[in-house]
Amino acid sequence: MKIRLATAKDIDQLVRMRWDFTNEYNEVKIAEEHYEDFYEECRVFLDQAIQGDKWFIWVAEANGKILSHIFIELIDKVPRPGRKTEPFAYMTNVYTLPEHRGKGLGSQLHKEIESWSRDGNHEFIIVWPSDWSIEFYKRSGYKHCVEPMELMLE
Repeated sequence: MKIRLATAKDIDQLVRMRWDFTNEYNEVKIAEEHYEDFYEECRVFLDQAIQGDKWFIWVAEANGKILSHIFIELIDKVPRPGRKTEPFAYMTNVYTLPEHRGKGLGSQLHKEIESWSRDGNHEFIIVWPSDWSIEFYKRSGYKHCVEPMELMLE
C-alpha cells in the first residue's frame, strides 16, 4: 500500500468514489442515469484541484486501485499584527472503500497528513465529522470542539 497525493490519472476513480460515498450515506439514492452529468462536474473540479495549490487529495492505493482518500483544502487566514499568519487545513471527503475499512488505512492517511501539515506550518487541521465518524477522528487525536455558526443561503 502506498500513500501519495492524487494525480490526474486518479480522477476517474475519485469521481466514482465520490458518487459511491454519497449514495452509501444518503437515504435516497441517486439514480445511475445521473452519473454522467455528475462525472463531468466532478472531473472539472478534480482536474483544477489537482493542478492548483489550494486542494491536496491524499490517497492510499494498492496495485493502482485507490482504497481510501482524504481531501484537504488550505484556507488562508487574514494577517494579524504581532504574529505570523499561517493557513489552516480543512479536511473533507474522507472515504475508505467498505471492504478496506477497519484495517488502519484512514489512520495511516491521518498520520501522513499531520506530518505534511506540520512541515507546511499549517496552524491546525479542522474537520466537521458526521456523528458516526467522531470516534474515528478521536483515535487520531482530534478533539471535539464547539460547532461553528452558519447561515444557510438556500
